[in-house]
Amino acid sequence: MALKQAILPQTIIYLLRNDLRLHDNECFNYIACLAEKLKTKLSGTDNTPLHLVPLYCFQPEHYISGTYNFGFARVGEPRARFTLEAVKDLKLHLQSKGSDLIIKSCFANEESGSPVNAVSSVIEQLGITKGRQEDSQDSCSNCTLIFHEEATQEELDVESSLIQLCDEYGVQVKSFWGSTLHHKDDIPFKKVLRKGSDAPDVPDVYTQFRMAVEAKSKVRSPFPTPASLPPLPNHVLSDDMPTEAQVGVSHELNMPLDKSAFPFKGGETAALKRLNDYLWGNNAITTYKETRNGLVGTEYSTKFSPWLAIGNLSPRAIYAEVRKYEASRTKNQSTYWVIFELLWRDYFRFVCLKYGTKVFFPGGIRGMKVNWKQDKNMFDRWKSGTTGVPFVDANMREILRTGWMSNRGRQNVASFLVKDMKLDWRLGAEWFESMLIDHDVCSNYGNWNYAAGIGNDPREDRKFNVIKQGLDYDLNGEFVKLWVPELANLAQSTSSTKGKIHFPWKLSPGELNSAGIQLGVTYPKPMLVAGEWERHYGKVMKKTGGPSDSRPASSDSRHQGPQKQRGMDFYFSSSSNPTSRR
Repeated sequence: MALKQAILPQTIIYLLRNDLRLHDNECFNYIACLAEKLKTKLSGTDNTPLHLVPLYCFQPEHYISGTYNFGFARVGEPRARFTLEAVKDLKLHLQSKGSDLIIKSCFANEESGSPVNAVSSVIEQLGITKGRQEDSQDSCSNCTLIFHEEATQEELDVESSLIQLCDEYGVQVKSFWGSTLHHKDDIPFKKVLRKGSDAPDVPDVYTQFRMAVEAKSKVRSPFPTPASLPPLPNHVLSDDMPTEAQVGVSHELNMPLDKSAFPFKGGETAALKRLNDYLWGNNAITTYKETRNGLVGTEYSTKFSPWLAIGNLSPRAIYAEVRKYEASRTKNQSTYWVIFELLWRDYFRFVCLKYGTKVFFPGGIRGMKVNWKQDKNMFDRWKSGTTGVPFVDANMREILRTGWMSNRGRQNVASFLVKDMKLDWRLGAEWFESMLIDHDVCSNYGNWNYAAGIGNDPREDRKFNVIKQGLDYDLNGEFVKLWVPELANLAQSTSSTKGKIHFPWKLSPGELNSAGIQLGVTYPKPMLVAGEWERHYGKVMKKTGGPSDSRPASSDSRHQGPQKQRGMDFYFSSSSNPTSRR
C-alpha cells in the first residue's frame, strides 16, 4: 500500500511543433520509457500512473499574422494543406497507440492558438493553480512540459515564455534536441554563449564544417517507435481540427498529379513510404547525384525536404536507412550525396544558432552594408512568373501553383532577384517562407543569405547566368513548356528551334509568328537583359540558324572564367572543389 501512495499520478504535456512523428522521436521515447518504468513499479494494480497530453497549436502567428517585413501570408496554401494532412496523420497514429492529439486552434479562438496560452489552458484544466508551494505534494509537482528545442529567435522566445509560465505553476520542463542529423552536443566545435545558452561555434564555410563533422562525429541511432502511449487525462478539452478552408486551402491551385513534381501528402505515413520507395522500391538513390539537378517529375531528387521540415521524417532515420541500403545493395557517390545534403541542412541550423537574428537582417550574418531596392512592381513580376525570362518564370509559376521548386530552380530565381534585379533578398526569402511546402526557417534564410552574398559563401560575387542554366538543364524546353504553355511551340527538338524557348526576344518576327507568340501580348517582354547572356544564346543561334545580333562577350576578365561546373556560369572562376555548394 505504501508503494502505491509513493507513486502519485504524473502528467506529461508534450508540445509538438516541427516534430510530427512517432519514429525517432526522443520525446515520445522518453514518455514510453517512463510509462514502462512506472508500470513495472505498479505491477498487479489497476492504477494509471502516467497520462499524456500531446498538444499541437495552429498558431495565430502562422495563419493570421503576415511575414515580418512584407506581410505575406506566413503559411501559403500549399504548405497549409500539407500541414493539415500531417497533423491529421499524427492524430491517427496517436490514437492507434492508445493516446490522442489535443488541438488548440487560432480559428476557434485567436488567443488559444498561441503555444503559451495553449499550455496554460491545459495546465489549468488539469487543476493546477499558480503559487503552489515547492514542498506541496499535490499534482502540480507531478506535471512536466516537454518539447523539442528550435533554433531561431521567435521559437526560442516561445520556449523562454513557456519556462517562465511553468515556473509560475510549479510545472517541470524538460527539452530535447532532435531536428538535426548530428546532435548539437556531438559536433566538434567549441560553444559560444548566445542569449544565455550555448551554441556551437561552427565555421563560416560549409566545407570546413563538413570535413570536421565527417571526421570526428558520429550519428546517433534512431529512437524506436513506441508500441503504446499513455492515455489522455480526463477534463482536457480539444478544439476542432481546422477545416481546409480555415487554413487557407481553396483548391483553386489544384492541378493534375502528373504535372507536379511533388504530388505527395503530408504526414509520417507518406514520409516513410517515400523513403522506402526511393531506396528499396525503385533504387532511385543510386543515381541521385546525377539526377538531383532535374526539373520535371518526382524521381529526380529525394523529395524528403517537406517531411523533414515539419518533422514527419527524421534525418537520422534517413541516414540509418541509407547505411542499411549501402550494406545490402549499393554504395556509391549518389548514396553518399543524400547524406551530404542532410549535412547542409544541419549546417544552416547550427549557423542560425550561432548568429541568431542576424540571419534576418538586411546585411545578413556578415553584417554587410548593401543598398537593397524594394520595387513592388518588379517584385510582383518576379513572384508571378512574368519577368519575360522563361527559365525564371517557369520556376516561379511552379512554386505559385504547387509550393515546390527544385534546388536548381531556387538558386537561379534567387540569383536573378538579387543579382540581376538588385532587389532586397528579404522579399524573396519571405515569399519562399510563404509559398514553399518545405519551408524550414534555417535552410530558407541561410540559403538566401548565401544567394545574396551576405552569408556562408566565400565567393560573395556568385551569380547564376539564367540563360546558360536553362540551356544546360532544360535544353529542349520541357520544363518551361510545362509551366509557360504560351511558349510551348518553341519546345520542339528540331535543329531550328532547339534551346530558343529560353530567349524568345532574340527570335525573328517570322519565328515568333510561327510559334503563335506576340511578345508583350501573349508573353511578356523581358524586364531586363544581362550582357553576359549574349554569348550563350549567340551560340544557339549560330547552331540553329536565325537572326543574331550577338555582341562579343564583355572584355571584363570576370566574364571569361572557365566553365568547370556544368551550368555554373558566374562572374568569376568556379571553384575546383565540387563540394563547395550543392
